[in-house]
Amino acid sequence: MKGEKRKSRKEFDNPYTLKNALVKGDWATRLSVLIMGAGNVAKGQVIKGILYFFVELAYIYWMINTGIHNLSMLPSLGDTAQEEIWNEAKGIYEYVAGDNSLLILLYGVVTLFVTVLFIIVWRSAVCSAFKTQTLAASGKHLNTFVEDFKSLFNQNLHKLLMLPPMAGITVFTILPLIFMISMAFTNYSKVDDHLVLFDWVGFDNFKKVLSFSDSIGQTFWSVLGWTLIWAIFATFLNYVLGMILAIVINRKETKFKNFWRFCFVLSIAVPQFVSLLIMRTILQPEGAVNVLLRNMGVIETSLPFFTNVTWARVSVIVINLWVGIPYTLLQVTGILKNIPAELYESAKVDGANAVVTFFKITLPYMLFVTTPYMITQFTGNINNFNVIYLLSGGAPIPVGSTAGKTDLLITWLYKLTIEQQYFNLGAVIGILTFVVLAVVALITYRNTGSYKNEEGFQ
Repeated sequence: MKGEKRKSRKEFDNPYTLKNALVKGDWATRLSVLIMGAGNVAKGQVIKGILYFFVELAYIYWMINTGIHNLSMLPSLGDTAQEEIWNEAKGIYEYVAGDNSLLILLYGVVTLFVTVLFIIVWRSAVCSAFKTQTLAASGKHLNTFVEDFKSLFNQNLHKLLMLPPMAGITVFTILPLIFMISMAFTNYSKVDDHLVLFDWVGFDNFKKVLSFSDSIGQTFWSVLGWTLIWAIFATFLNYVLGMILAIVINRKETKFKNFWRFCFVLSIAVPQFVSLLIMRTILQPEGAVNVLLRNMGVIETSLPFFTNVTWARVSVIVINLWVGIPYTLLQVTGILKNIPAELYESAKVDGANAVVTFFKITLPYMLFVTTPYMITQFTGNINNFNVIYLLSGGAPIPVGSTAGKTDLLITWLYKLTIEQQYFNLGAVIGILTFVVLAVVALITYRNTGSYKNEEGFQ
């Protein structure tokens, strides 16, 4: 096995590496280290070499005008505050603009990001020069710029097609993610008026969030515990009840199958936020449910659906069933129709009853196929912002606390950043949420039959 891997690596080894270019390159290739494109121009690829050179000039020009200043300000994040100065000639106060740490951090991150991109292009230029040198030395054909351009629509079409999505992911996902992670190491918050000028504080925010003695830390562990409880109940109750409904509806004895499926799937057609807001309204102390029960004499005082901790948590879990079960119903229905009928026929011949058939055939097959779906649902429920925020709003909320008793990490993060302006703590919670999700998802998936035995039910 190891021999096959080594053989495959040799087959796909790239001889045009940066190391080979620096060690085996001629004068033109080595000159490309300082002057990008020199090696290409020396071997006749003038347009390609000039493009590399212009990229280098553009980077140097940008660094001299903006980049170096951005990097020099990054360690301190600025120290000049906005000042109010009396102008005697005009008889008014004038404001002298100070530093804005948020913009300094943003520009610094962008500068580092552009520098990394430049290094990638620089490496490409040096390797391209070495490739040109090697091909020329062996007497092989050197592509012209037009031929390189046409290759983007033939053998290199995959590179052209991958460029837009990779650029989008880089600009709209990776760059903001790095910016957010950077905030976690600052004191960017409303505390001590650090919304304009703030400093680097290292891992202080992580210590505060993970500490059992700090109020923020105590809140974090409490919210994390409820988030995991919520995710477990929301995932497995939806899965189990959805599977039971699908099995009951798919029985031969059940009539009007399409009608029952339509009834349960109808909730998908209604926008989720509409359903949740309606539920929130009718479960208020003076909502339709409490008023109806009081008028019927069933209760004397309103039921505390969102004012009592236990009631609130049970309520959001139960109401989430209305939202989540139809999706599981659809998934399971499709899977049930694809279980080989021969398995059930063989079980019937062997004398297996319905219970044995379910636990020996249906359930193992279901778990094998739907485990990745369950992992996705679990991670989705940890980040289920809509159900909690639109239904309970995190209530009940203890006096002086930054989070309510039904808040998840994602809703608490929203409150910390948007409502309470603890941007540094919000960034820390975002990082920790990602770590929890990544660890749980990877460990769980790698230990499932879907991963270990991919051909098990084929």
